[in-house]
Amino acid sequence: MASSDRISKTSSEVKLRNTLASVAPGTPLREGLERILRGRTGALIVFGQDREIEAMATGGFILDVPFSATALRELAKMDGAIVLDREATQILRAGVHLMPDPSIFTQETGTRHRTADRVARQTSVPVISVSASMHIVALYVGGTRRVLEEASAILGRANQALATLERYKLRLDEVSGALTALEIEDLVTVRDVAVVAQRLEMVTRIASEIEDYVLELGTDGRLLSLQLEELVTGVEMERELMVRDYMPGGRRTKSVSALLDDLADVSASDLVDVAAVAKAISLGTAEHLDSAVSPRGYRLLAKIPRLPGAVIERLVDHFGTLQKLLAAGVEDLQTVEGVGDLRARTVREGLSRLAESSILERYV
Repeated sequence: MASSDRISKTSSEVKLRNTLASVAPGTPLREGLERILRGRTGALIVFGQDREIEAMATGGFILDVPFSATALRELAKMDGAIVLDREATQILRAGVHLMPDPSIFTQETGTRHRTADRVARQTSVPVISVSASMHIVALYVGGTRRVLEEASAILGRANQALATLERYKLRLDEVSGALTALEIEDLVTVRDVAVVAQRLEMVTRIASEIEDYVLELGTDGRLLSLQLEELVTGVEMERELMVRDYMPGGRRTKSVSALLDDLADVSASDLVDVAAVAKAISLGTAEHLDSAVSPRGYRLLAKIPRLPGAVIERLVDHFGTLQKLLAAGVEDLQTVEGVGDLRARTVREGLSRLAESSILERYV
């Protein structure tokens, strides 16, 4: 994916997520929408007023009053759109007739939905359409359409995703532990690294999906949010440390963030292919899967409690590989800037404990 496409997509996703948060259960706007649905009157609501909106808006009247759910419900009884500010804290106008560019393509058929879709595409301003006949609330952001669902339906899908995440996290812990043991024995291959990267990416993607559910659930998603946080704490850091451990050297080497972006861009169908994952993180193609690779030591050093990141950087820069770190004595470690006698002993004992526990878990 080109960088400009990624930036544009990210901007659109952020706007969609922010709008979903403002209409989540428990918010005043969601209460107003539910009142409109119960009253079966329908509504067209625009988030924000700029020059483009003003150019296509005619009629109606200016209000500029604080937002309330009851006011939104009453104003929805009239024909025309309701214009709010971007934060949905003020009702700016009501009874407005919107005339977007009729040449803009839309698959919507109803007048209200068609107008909402075209306004959103033309201005990039979020628009909500409430259908009286179909009893649904549709959110339009750019070219994206999202139907707001009942909290129970979202929660059902979220719980299924959470159960999947738990299974994937368990498998991730297994392959990550196996990789640590192989690192200590200096037996790592490209395949071993790619399998861990694959599992990390799978967990990250499912967690992102659940985050969207949490956002849509609003106050109803608090318990789900706590469960998600418990499962994925440290996963993002693990992704970065793994890439830093195994990224190839040289002037033309991509940055850590670029490699993580490449991994994130691997399609869902290709993600099950270990060779495609290895290629994304610049470790070679299918023919290189059984090639030996050596870690720098970031992952293992990060497991030692209270070891600052700056010290980890200096240790890796000084020794170069994990095997040299494992072979280093207290005196060797003290030659690194910022590593005194106490810290050197902490690193030495920490690495020894990690090596012992990893080997025991692997062979006992």
